Amino acid sequence: MLVYYNTIIVLRGPRNPEIGGEPHRTVRKFSPQCDMTLQVFRLPTCVSSVTIRTMMSDTSFQRDQLLSQVDTSDIWDIVIIGGGATGGGIAVDAASRGYRTLLLEQSDFGKGTSSRSTKLIHGGVRYLEQGNLKLVTEALRERERLLHNAPHLVHDLSFVIPTSSRWSRFYYGLGLKAYDWLAGRQSFGRSQKISAGETRNHLPGLKQGIFSGGVLYHDGQFDDARLVINLMQTAVEQGAVTLNYCEVNELRKDSQNRISGVEFVDRESQQNYQVHANCVINATGPFSDAIRRLDDSQAPPLILPSRGIHLVLDRKFLGGSTAMLVPKTRDGRVVFAIPWHDHCVLGTTDTPVSEPLLEPGVSPEEIDFLLETAADYFDPAPTRDDILSTFSGLRPLVNPSGTMKSSKVSREHTLEVSESGLLSIAGGKWTTYREMAEDCVNQAAEVADLPRTPSVTANLKLRGADIDPSSSHHSGEWDTFGGDRRGIDELVKSHPDWGKRLIEEHQLTRAEVIWSVRQEMARTVEDILTRRERILLLNVRVAKLLAEPVADILAEEMGRDPQWRNQQIAEFNKLADSYLPSSD
Repeated sequence: MLVYYNTIIVLRGPRNPEIGGEPHRTVRKFSPQCDMTLQVFRLPTCVSSVTIRTMMSDTSFQRDQLLSQVDTSDIWDIVIIGGGATGGGIAVDAASRGYRTLLLEQSDFGKGTSSRSTKLIHGGVRYLEQGNLKLVTEALRERERLLHNAPHLVHDLSFVIPTSSRWSRFYYGLGLKAYDWLAGRQSFGRSQKISAGETRNHLPGLKQGIFSGGVLYHDGQFDDARLVINLMQTAVEQGAVTLNYCEVNELRKDSQNRISGVEFVDRESQQNYQVHANCVINATGPFSDAIRRLDDSQAPPLILPSRGIHLVLDRKFLGGSTAMLVPKTRDGRVVFAIPWHDHCVLGTTDTPVSEPLLEPGVSPEEIDFLLETAADYFDPAPTRDDILSTFSGLRPLVNPSGTMKSSKVSREHTLEVSESGLLSIAGGKWTTYREMAEDCVNQAAEVADLPRTPSVTANLKLRGADIDPSSSHHSGEWDTFGGDRRGIDELVKSHPDWGKRLIEEHQLTRAEVIWSVRQEMARTVEDILTRRERILLLNVRVAKLLAEPVADILAEEMGRDPQWRNQQIAEFNKLADSYLPSSD
């Protein structure tokens, strides 16, 4: 066994590297005081594989422990700004290649766009209609990989497009056959034209007497915020450091005006940190331009942010477990009605915005649009009084030349390297986050002259993927804790009272909250009720009932005083009120 600074390299089998052929990987020196460079060789099949584990991480996902590693590290290969889907995917890819990786998020992981999606892992039927076969093919391939790598969070979902004429049924049926063909062996199920009776069986809440049939097809659904958390945990298991509530406020440059690191503030302690990096990646989605202007105050806009809102209703409006797609509303937009965590999610809108915000809000006009669309399809039609919650997010679309209609803007991603070496990644979609990350890390290796190693994430199982098939814990279609449910069960075995519901109206337990604090880096009531659990997005009233018991647990676990506890409740209740339509 060789110990090289912060890395253990264990060679099982013969120690002579000559039997392994050409070097598979070069492990770079981590300290200027050490001039060694080790080479790791790919061993033949008669010799077991090389195992690399990073000593700096014991795979504990605890903020204080991870933050302490920032002080002890003199240089990072890659520093990532942004803790959403893209940043988390980059952290997993970079760390699993052996690059020393640090990720910094100004708020909580997934606070912005990545927790506010339409909850679909899909190839993109609308992109097929636009003729973007490349994006659809890539997304279908990544959809299959996500089902394999995160089976506790991704599953098949049936969709129906209701049709009112033979022509529309033929048209959409033909298009979805092309969708099947592009998916090939990665198909989640074959599409088929269905009768009016079959359409009503799949969508019991659908208006009768209007639709003559429909087209049934299959796509993927997931829990977005939970996947972000699992990405961060997986990155740490691979040797990265990922930190929430750490806000980057300066890009540091060397004498040649090249970016050499970042300065950030820990928003909990208000302590400032300076870190050196071979490459800095801007993965902040809608906020990318703000980071680019830390590098160059005159940088032209790269992002065209577009707001999408969703309404959450009782599941009775769908009446079943099948989703509905409206491929073309009165003004040409696409709307989904989706069963999710035993509710119905209706969305989404597509409204350009001038300024990106962490809480984009909703407008009365957007709510009216979705309710009017729903009234064309559902009986009874939902009203404002039926809305249990709303949520909105910003799409980080790449600013096109000559068009400002965001619904027509490509969802493909873009990489930009500034003159000073800042690497920005923008655009893309949730489904293709892994491929985006692979492209970005490949580019980062060139920018920073890092050793070239291939990505291994295509088949890398994410945290929680080792689900227990015998588990009786399920939230709707999933148990979103996946394999981590075993740890929660152990807490309950030690403290049986922790397995009881905190309130009668919801199944959340004390053990689950404690697990999220100890093992998922939850720091606030909002973190628990919005992203570790999805309660605020599903039902505002229930979320507000849980604020006090959750704040009590957090204060006890984190050693906070009553003032902090009361402030947490007040801040959460104020936020929760904004998730319902105004009474105006």
